[in-house]
Amino acid sequence: MSAVSAPFSGAPRVNLMPRSEVARRERDGVVRMWVWIVFGAIIVALLVIAGTFAFKFVADQGLVAEQDRTTDLIVEITALSEVSQALATESELTDFRAEAMATDLAWSPALAKITGILPSNTTLTGFDFTVGGTSQGDDPTLEQGLVGTVTIDSSTPLDIVAIIRSLRGVDGVLFADGQSVTTGQVSESRFTYLLDVQFDQTVYSGDYAATEEGQG
Repeated sequence: MSAVSAPFSGAPRVNLMPRSEVARRERDGVVRMWVWIVFGAIIVALLVIAGTFAFKFVADQGLVAEQDRTTDLIVEITALSEVSQALATESELTDFRAEAMATDLAWSPALAKITGILPSNTTLTGFDFTVGGTSQGDDPTLEQGLVGTVTIDSSTPLDIVAIIRSLRGVDGVLFADGQSVTTGQVSESRFTYLLDVQFDQTVYSGDYAATEEGQG
């Protein structure tokens, strides 16, 4: 039997490095790895901190801009509130005027209604009226607007009953009646008649009420 020789792939090597040196090198490698890990963690932490500060800076700038905008809006609102207050004051004054002048009278048409039914030889010499009040409903023809007396003068006796009937038929007159008749007040040949008359609220001019509606 022949002996089999072991194959050789190269020159033989012998690790002569002491185990302590191998262990030291392994430790050094581990230490370097941990140093890089810690260094990388520090870099990441610094980037996070920088990003946080950058975000806070941007947020602070946005907050300053919003505060400036809020200040501008407050100034505008203040200016608008002054305008609103002025408009409210104007509205109150308009309402007060409309209420105070609601009974403003159109005197000429009211007196013309009386003189229009008088005979040609008769003169309206005086009147004494008081305002009935403001409107309480929707129909001014049913509410008392002007109450008082009128004095008419004539050179001849009048058919006062016929005149009163004619006056009662005048548009806007709620009531008419005779109160007294005298002679000689102006002259001995003249006659003076005193009549009670009540008008409805159509004698009001309505000027201020129309203004109020126009502004409302």
